[in-house]
Amino acid sequence: MRPSVNSADPRPRSAAWTITMNDVPPAQRLRYVLGVTGGIAAYKTAELTRLLVKDGADVDVVMTAAAQHFVTATTFQALSGRAVLTDLWATGADNAMGHIGVSRGATAIVVAPASADFLAKLAHGHADDILSTLCLARDCPLLVAPAMNVEMWRNPATQRNVAQLRADGVAILGPGSGELACNETGDGRMLEPEEIFAALVAARQPKLLAGKRVLVTAGPTFEPIDPVRGITNSSSGKMGFAVAQAAAEAGAIVTLVAGPTSLATPAGTTRIDVESAREMADAVLARVGSTDVFVAVAAVADYTPAKVSERKIKKSGAPLSIALEPTVDILATVAALPKPPYCVGFAAESHEVVAHAEEKRKRKKLPLIVANRAQDALGADDNEVTLIDAHGAHPLPRMGKLALARRLVAEIASRLSATGR
Repeated sequence: MRPSVNSADPRPRSAAWTITMNDVPPAQRLRYVLGVTGGIAAYKTAELTRLLVKDGADVDVVMTAAAQHFVTATTFQALSGRAVLTDLWATGADNAMGHIGVSRGATAIVVAPASADFLAKLAHGHADDILSTLCLARDCPLLVAPAMNVEMWRNPATQRNVAQLRADGVAILGPGSGELACNETGDGRMLEPEEIFAALVAARQPKLLAGKRVLVTAGPTFEPIDPVRGITNSSSGKMGFAVAQAAAEAGAIVTLVAGPTSLATPAGTTRIDVESAREMADAVLARVGSTDVFVAVAAVADYTPAKVSERKIKKSGAPLSIALEPTVDILATVAALPKPPYCVGFAAESHEVVAHAEEKRKRKKLPLIVANRAQDALGADDNEVTLIDAHGAHPLPRMGKLALARRLVAEIASRLSATGR
């Protein structure tokens, strides 16, 4: 199979913003202002509210009059545990200046769904209801998740408004593409609550690799024996995909070369799908020249059949022998380049993990290698690893793979800074 390129758009839908929210002190409780405008996708915002509250954030929901035709304020009050703002002219000591006060101290304002009408209001500075007024009076980041009919989204007026909002520093999350509530198909779907939530979490991460080009390999490879059989392994790709996501969250320009896996492409990455070790090597070597960091997480097959049968090998009672030959060592090849990127390897070992990983690090001349027990990590959602460099072994506690990937990205950024790269 020839490599296929996915997500070539330099500004992926679910990560299309230039703002960051990493100025929030870690100990400070997160508080989001969640705006809801009129659209059938408003029902999804209830789930987004639940996800944010479950994450420990306070959520102040603000609804337009149109939004209340789709979902009631009672729903959001029950989910957020806080009063819902719906009226610019409400009186009382607590909300006399609510259109200003509610945004003060907020982590961000998130409008989901953001209708075409509301995007037009934002682009032109209109403020005729509680939500548009507090967006205009904000002193925090603003993110919007558009949701509308495909032709409304494509309309030149909407596209001009979106372009203006981007120029003003507003983050545009989506829209997604697919079947719409109006029974038409195309761009215009509001991103799923989980995607918006992930985008908000990503926006809070420190931009430790801002502007760096990171190349990551992930997943298994598949070495064909005949048209229906092959040699592969049980790697799920979860660790490599987590590293790609963490690097993108940290502001890097990420290319992910993935072996066969059904995992979703992390937001903000360019994905290249391959099957065999040879295809993965070709994809890496074609791009490594412009790379600052290379993280080789993929479980690449060490051997491949010397000859692939054009027809299915029929079963018989006789023993079957298959001649194997070594595959190209991608990591060693990259590390041996005249001007290699900063190379990070992974070593999944069954025993004497640290000793075998250190031997691999020295043999391939790597500044850093990540070692773990293969039987504890393959297919799992968490991992326990040891970072090994020229100064020794540094064990890390067991944690989720995304948390581990963020820790690894921080280590890489620190080491790059120390070497002046």
